Amino acid sequence: MTTRRDLTERNDRALLQAARDVLAEDGAHASVAAIATRAGVGIGSLYRRYKTKEELFQQLSLLSLDHWNEAAEQGLADPDPWAGLAAFIRGCVEFGQGSLAPVAGTIEVTQEMSAKARRGDELLDELVRRAHRADVLRKEVTSVDISLLIEQLGRSPLVDQLRKQGRDDLLPAAAEARRRLIAIALDGLRPGHDPLPGSPPGQELFTDRWSRQ
Repeated sequence: MTTRRDLTERNDRALLQAARDVLAEDGAHASVAAIATRAGVGIGSLYRRYKTKEELFQQLSLLSLDHWNEAAEQGLADPDPWAGLAAFIRGCVEFGQGSLAPVAGTIEVTQEMSAKARRGDELLDELVRRAHRADVLRKEVTSVDISLLIEQLGRSPLVDQLRKQGRDDLLPAAAEARRRLIAIALDGLRPGHDPLPGSPPGQELFTDRWSRQ
């Protein structure tokens, strides 16, 4: 028997997926109506649960942070440091992690969001430290490098375009091409390549973006 809580959780998952898709297309100007339509959720029921667009995005941010942390914990549970890190990255990329970045700086960061983000940073730091200790990750690669890589790979312009065009016939090939690019990127994290250009990126690339100006 489906309970109200089950329905709420199912709607939240649908809204998160819809928000990722709509934000990929429309950026920070994505409307609540467009997200609700994509999720198959009535705008009236959405506003009964979330009083404002900001409240909706705060909840979606929490769900996204939960996925990040769960993926990191699963990665750390793998006894193989490289397999654990690679599985974490692939899981986050395929989930579309980082797709809520367009709303950075437009919503208030709640204490719960901050706490979960700090936990996520700690988990990723440990994944990276463990991989460095095992010499399976370039020494110059940092946690911020990994976070930025996930954000860059978290959406595929090709897949987004084909979906918008309704070209379902080409989507399987596009998905396979995306998996190949992810594998190429992961291989680039391994030792034995030319040095990376420039200095390591700082954490402010994430924290400062979420601060309201």
